[in-house]
Amino acid sequence: MSQAFTHPHRKAFWLALGLAVTSAALLLLGVSVGSTGFDSVLDLQRDPQALLIVSEIRLPRTLGAWLAGALLGLAGAVAQGLFRNPLADPYLLGSASGASLGVALAMALFGISPLATHWLARIGLTGAAFVGAVLAVLLTLLLAKGVQHTLRLLLAGVIVGVVLGAITSLVLLLTPEIMQAMQSFMLGNTGLVGWTACAIMAAVFAAAMLAAWMMSHALDGLALGEATAQSLGLPLPQMRAALVAVLALATGTAVAQTGLIAFVGLAAPHLVRSVVKTTHGRLIALASLMGAVLLTAADILARGLVAPQELPVGVLTAVLGGTYLLWLMHRHTGRGSGL
Repeated sequence: MSQAFTHPHRKAFWLALGLAVTSAALLLLGVSVGSTGFDSVLDLQRDPQALLIVSEIRLPRTLGAWLAGALLGLAGAVAQGLFRNPLADPYLLGSASGASLGVALAMALFGISPLATHWLARIGLTGAAFVGAVLAVLLTLLLAKGVQHTLRLLLAGVIVGVVLGAITSLVLLLTPEIMQAMQSFMLGNTGLVGWTACAIMAAVFAAAMLAAWMMSHALDGLALGEATAQSLGLPLPQMRAALVAVLALATGTAVAQTGLIAFVGLAAPHLVRSVVKTTHGRLIALASLMGAVLLTAADILARGLVAPQELPVGVLTAVLGGTYLLWLMHRHTGRGSGL
């Protein structure tokens, strides 16, 4: 038993336990932080109106941030394993640009009157973002002629992202009245996440985690090179297609509910690998927990730093994630090695 529970496995276990405990602490802290600053949960229980705010706004928002971060962390680990590139992120296949274009078109077509905004907030914007993300990934697959060639898929994703981003800019130029509303989506926003969004993200996360874990041995094989993976008898084309589907589903769901949130999917796997070297099965689970912790912490900071005002959570994750990656690059450059 002691030999089976080796040192890397021990480190992975303690990291998972630490992230789980941190998640629980952040969820408790998240329901205590609002526009008025910090309020003890114990004090809030004596006020029915405050309790309603906690149950209907703060709790689903905090849980939604955790789930969105978990989806992005999972997608980041899959993307980096699939492309064998530590700089790959969940938006690499054009899903972010597709989601932005979907939201911009929906707002431009339906207008921004109070009635239209209400309908879009409940139905249209989330659906438009998800459909846009999925269609962008499908366009990437079409241009790459499938998933057989990783480099072609990577380049197609970059091209789709640039082109759809340009179209989104054109839509905003033609309909400047939607710019302020679009800004909330493009900078990331967890403030509108409710219980329905949490249920959707939880269901997608469970399905994506199960699928990614079942195919994690394909990522382990790809890490050794395509020739080695094929020699192991792995059906690479089918597994690549399935992993791209998991990546698109996880990313599209997170973006549809919280907007564009930078660096979480990129930084989460890096942080895990800086602590423990492990197989992709464990890496995907740990990166999900790490992503959840990162986004939940960022959301709490976004609410509390300048209360009663609120910082865009995507801006905060970009600043923190960019700072971490700069430090990582400086550290590895000093050692004379790459990322």
